[in-house]
Amino acid sequence: MHALFNFDSLVSLLTLTVLEIVLGIDNVIFVSILIGRLPAARQLDARRVWMIAGILIRSGLLLGLGWLVTGGNREVFSVGGRGFSIRNLIMLAGGLFLLYKTVREIHEKLEGDLQEDQTGSGQSGSSFWPLVGQLVLVDTVFSFDSIVTAVGLAQQIAVMITAVVLAMILMFFFSQTIADFINRRPTVKILALSFLLMIGFSLFFEGLEPFHHTHIDKGYIYFSMAFAFGVELLNTRMRKKTR
Repeated sequence: MHALFNFDSLVSLLTLTVLEIVLGIDNVIFVSILIGRLPAARQLDARRVWMIAGILIRSGLLLGLGWLVTGGNREVFSVGGRGFSIRNLIMLAGGLFLLYKTVREIHEKLEGDLQEDQTGSGQSGSSFWPLVGQLVLVDTVFSFDSIVTAVGLAQQIAVMITAVVLAMILMFFFSQTIADFINRRPTVKILALSFLLMIGFSLFFEGLEPFHHTHIDKGYIYFSMAFAFGVELLNTRMRKKTR
């Protein structure tokens, strides 16, 4: 425990916590949009389950660090002489799932499908757990990516787990604010969904890495999203001044 509080460990902890939050922004946006489909009385419960599941999944991956480093990149089968690992399969499945859910959400918003708003209190239990299952599934995909980053940044398991727990707690408290901000602004919600489309495509593209041996730098995605978000804020301010 003493090693956790030396200067190098504290710097690694702070850096890794910030990085985990940055890498988790797309996850928070997806969670905020998806949880918005639930009745207001169940949304806090869903966020709590998401936070606890996120901590357990990430901690479990970190505790299985030996398997993650060796087994995660081990070839499990090949297609046309191209070997695919467990990590590639997770990225492929997660990317396809995220693309499907995002396109479906955009379609419902554009077509005016209000089916989720007609969910009565008697049906909330039947829709709660399937939705939570989707949250956990997507969180598992993002966890694998962020944990791989953590392994490359920190040397101690205790530092990694502490950073993951702090990042999940902070994202839990700010997820409601992000959700309220998105739900009050339909254009921002479409912008956020478009951002998730890019993330889903990047995950799918990364899963096909054995074919192309390249990757999409997430910095480009985050920069383009920040630029588009800044433009939208300027448009919102201009509309307020005009009114």
